[in-house]
Amino acid sequence: MLSSNLWKLSLIQACRWFLLLMPILVLFYQENGLSLQDVFLVQACYSVCVIIFEVPSGYFADRFGRKRSIQYGSFFATLGFIAYAYAHAFTHFLIAQTFIALGASFISGSDTALLYDTLIQLEREHEYQKHAGRLASIANFSEGIAGIVGGWLALFSLRTPLYYQAALVAVAVPLAWTLIEPDRKASDTSEGSLKAIVRIVRYALHGHAEVKWLILYSSLVGTSTFVIVWFVQPYLVAIELPLAWFGVAWAVLQFSVGIFSLLAYRIEALLGRRMALISLILLSSTAYLLLGHFQTLYAAPVLFLFYLVRGINGPVLNDYINRCIDSDIRATVLSVRSLVGRVMFVLLGPVVGWVSDTYTLGAAFQVCGLTFLVCGVLLLWLLHRNKVL
Repeated sequence: MLSSNLWKLSLIQACRWFLLLMPILVLFYQENGLSLQDVFLVQACYSVCVIIFEVPSGYFADRFGRKRSIQYGSFFATLGFIAYAYAHAFTHFLIAQTFIALGASFISGSDTALLYDTLIQLEREHEYQKHAGRLASIANFSEGIAGIVGGWLALFSLRTPLYYQAALVAVAVPLAWTLIEPDRKASDTSEGSLKAIVRIVRYALHGHAEVKWLILYSSLVGTSTFVIVWFVQPYLVAIELPLAWFGVAWAVLQFSVGIFSLLAYRIEALLGRRMALISLILLSSTAYLLLGHFQTLYAAPVLFLFYLVRGINGPVLNDYINRCIDSDIRATVLSVRSLVGRVMFVLLGPVVGWVSDTYTLGAAFQVCGLTFLVCGVLLLWLLHRNKVL
């Protein structure tokens, strides 16, 4: 039955995001000789690879099927985590990240498009925010539980969680084969692939004003919550949290974003479109500025502001974008959104990593806070000017 896609996507999400390595990943990098700037360079390499693969893989999903794209994505992600488990040097991490980026690109946009088109065929598209929030919540609860387990495994060695990680991600591969492709508007095959990709990218970033500004704004908000991920572990070190508690701290943060994702559609309904959009970047910017001034255990709850924003951003902003686009280009347009976010991270990530290495962690937080505040206010003004708010 087509409705089985809903629980199958949930299982795939749980497998993909049971990330045992995340609570200790930065420490693992540093154990293998990487500086914090190197950490951001590795992640920037991942983002560059996503930039290269993202839109072509989205077009592949629209042209050849979202199910097939998710199958390929799960396979490449598995290869990437196997490579991670045996990585010992900067170049090894780059190779592993390339495979993981390829896998993420094939899945990114495809899973969201498959979900939305499944709900359309079931005549339940009005439930999208609820189901998208549920998927995001599953991902974060899965990552939270994995944080506790991964932190415990790290007490044996920092490499131990990665061996188990590779095996767990592989479980998503057979699950992807059981998905059912919903009926949808067929892609236009009268033009070449490259020409079609360029046409859709131009449409997303120029041809439709509401889609363009929503993509730019949601990408900025997403970048603000992605950068903090790589600062959480250095922050926990700065406030002298024992290693044994890293997994628990990571789990609590992931559980919080899971709860916020479940409540995203309710929060959006309570605040309304305008206030929901305005609050997202203001909360992230404020959180960065506060952490820049206060690096103590008592200031740690400020981290929850980022995870509140992260929990709302995906389900709500993707819903706004989905309402504006046709099913035959849905995965490609959503891939453009991911691509824009990755470009933003590539431009900012290594810079703030360098600031942290050269000056202080607090200075890096201040740079992030001011950057996101200025860019966010500018984009909010443009959203208002183009009547998107």
